Amino acid sequence: MFHRVPRAAAGVALALILAGCSSSATPAPTAAPTAAAIGNVVMIPKQVNNPYFDVAFKGAQQAATDLGGNVSQVGPSAADATQQIPFIQTATTQKASAILVSADDATAIAPALQAAMAAGIKVVGYDSSPAKGAYNVFVNQADTAGIGKGLADMACDEAPSCTGEIAVLSAAQTATNQNAWIAAMQDTMKDAKYSKLVWDGVVYGNDDPTTSTTQAQALLSAHPNLKVIVAPTTVGIVAAAQVVKAQGKTGSVFVTGLGTPKGMVDFVKGGEAPEFALWNVTDLGYLAYAVAVDLVNGTIKGNQGDTFTVKFADGTVNYTIGADSVVVLGPPFVFNKDNIDQYVASFGF
Repeated sequence: MFHRVPRAAAGVALALILAGCSSSATPAPTAAPTAAAIGNVVMIPKQVNNPYFDVAFKGAQQAATDLGGNVSQVGPSAADATQQIPFIQTATTQKASAILVSADDATAIAPALQAAMAAGIKVVGYDSSPAKGAYNVFVNQADTAGIGKGLADMACDEAPSCTGEIAVLSAAQTATNQNAWIAAMQDTMKDAKYSKLVWDGVVYGNDDPTTSTTQAQALLSAHPNLKVIVAPTTVGIVAAAQVVKAQGKTGSVFVTGLGTPKGMVDFVKGGEAPEFALWNVTDLGYLAYAVAVDLVNGTIKGNQGDTFTVKFADGTVNYTIGADSVVVLGPPFVFNKDNIDQYVASFGF
């Protein structure tokens, strides 16, 4: 379930959310690592020059400042798994201490990541998981089932009386996180509460503004009675809202999904996207780097049950690694006209 934060609580929302993902265990404090021990960390997003991944990189940079070491971000200019592979191979050849990677295609990049692990490089997935066995730890931004339910609930909120046609504008067809969230959304919609929502299917914008715009236009053309476009991607949600506004559909077609406050503020206020959700992307990057540090230093092995602590700007959080070596940042929360200005002012993304 997503958190819906009233305006009065907006200033403390992140602290509450981070506290919600804490474990009950309190491991003994460890000495701060040295830069020499950590070495160079390479961050490989699905796509560089993407606002979402740039914010995550800023979080990793802050973690490097706080914890030691160096982090660089490299990757393809388009969301394409085949283009991620050479960057993984280069990081391996250059003997990086750790690779942080958001998988555009979990299976396609797995052999390159496994080769990196065989060379002694720690691999931390973030945002979108590589295949099992191709990472030491995956840092999940939020629980998959919770995201799916949140997307269904927001679509239900925006469709009049939770009735009418809805469609999904996703990122790449191979994106593991997007596919998992959409599947969880569909599972949620089997409940009687959503029985009057009609599923018009999924289209893919490849996290490219032009392609996403074209796909959103095609949805409106193919489904004249469409009520809601759900875009669980920061690029797609902006494109869909722009199309709804440009075609004069504000008030008759609504957009929701996952986006950044700065990118969506005008559409929330304009009525194209009354509500949407996201987690703290800066903290996602920070957590991924912190996990890499602990792996490199041997503080954790990446096994289920390993515990560690991370000191974010809003407080220290205790984490426990779960099944499949996954650790969860915390639940997303919902932005709307009552709180979005404060988030844009506070976090600038």
